[in-house]
Amino acid sequence: MKDYLPTRERRSDSVTHDEEPVISVITPAYNSEVFIKETIQSVLDQTYSDWEMIIVDDRSKDNTVSLIKEMMDKDARIRLIELEKNSGSAVARNTAIEHSKGRYIAFLDSDDSWFPEKLERQLKFMQDEDVAFSFTEYVRTLEDGTETDYISKAPETVDWDALMKRCVIGCLTVMIDTEKTGEVRMVDIRTRQDYALWLSLTRQGHTAYGLQEVLAKYRVVGDSISSNKWKAAKRNWYVFRHIEGQNLPKALWYFGHYAVIAIKDLIKYKIVVNRRAGSRNSGR
Repeated sequence: MKDYLPTRERRSDSVTHDEEPVISVITPAYNSEVFIKETIQSVLDQTYSDWEMIIVDDRSKDNTVSLIKEMMDKDARIRLIELEKNSGSAVARNTAIEHSKGRYIAFLDSDDSWFPEKLERQLKFMQDEDVAFSFTEYVRTLEDGTETDYISKAPETVDWDALMKRCVIGCLTVMIDTEKTGEVRMVDIRTRQDYALWLSLTRQGHTAYGLQEVLAKYRVVGDSISSNKWKAAKRNWYVFRHIEGQNLPKALWYFGHYAVIAIKDLIKYKIVVNRRAGSRNSGR
């Protein structure tokens, strides 16, 4: 594993390596050359400056690493770790968490981005409300970055039972106060490890608090949304049965709730995308 440390000379106004940042931004990356610079730039553009960004590359085969190094030259707060073999998002995120120095952990995937006030607004919310686990609303964008009208809303609070019925928490919006929760790690499964972590935290009694502001952009990459929903359904079933240990009747109960809501969300998203595509075509 290669760990590239920032040099102090790169920027005098950023957090140096000897200082303890308040927020650690956790970013796994794999073949992300198309979007990684935009993702990093959205962190650089934050109005809150006391952060570090730890990017763990999961053996990318494209120019992801060289682009990250290019961005590192702009700011000493960006750090790159290269895994020796492709290991999946859970291992990449856990590696970043293990190397983090901040009290607060925020997650951002390599194809998503934040609005400039995301960290400032969310940190203030958590400190004012004295909460350990928070998330925000986010807008979905098309692959080319065009914003849709599809906003993923954040309820005021989410407990374990509500989360089992529907995962309303977007990974790109989550911030965790590790002084309140203790050490956090994601289950080593290839997908839905973030959902499993949210369930674990709420099961331990850490209610998730929603900040009802749109502070992030979730990029929908590819056009097989229905196929992705089917894959997500199978992964959720695995989490219900094997991670949360629910018996068959209980698992079916929760899965039924999930399936109905997922179908409604899929229909809503397709309507929004088709409407946006229609308006773009009419404007040509």
